Amino acid sequence: MAETDARRQMLMDLYRSFNERDIDAVLAHLAPDVDWPVGTSGGREHGREAVRAYWTRQWQEIDPRVEPLSIDFDGEGRAHVRVQQLIRSRDGKIESNRKVEHVYEFNGPFVQRMTIVPLPADEEDDED
Repeated sequence: MAETDARRQMLMDLYRSFNERDIDAVLAHLAPDVDWPVGTSGGREHGREAVRAYWTRQWQEIDPRVEPLSIDFDGEGRAHVRVQQLIRSRDGKIESNRKVEHVYEFNGPFVQRMTIVPLPADEEDDED
């Protein structure tokens, strides 16, 4: 129970840091050899510095905000985080506003891998 509570708090901190554009605080939660998804192209980045470069580049092109709605843990210890993902263009126009699921795998206190799982269309628009 204590481990899931610590991981839940860490994930909340990670999302807060992401939304504040505090890349160093985000990276502090990731394993040195983290495996991270590239949401725009479907590829993956490997390692903290690659994730830093990816998000620094993305924040110059888009203004994403990701708010966790729920965090659940499965029997394997993975965290399933349902989020509201709002993406605006740099001029403020909404490009996307939908719910998705982020699945996190851990290595001790760090995120080792994150995967983005699209929700079925009827769940994307559900009110929580």
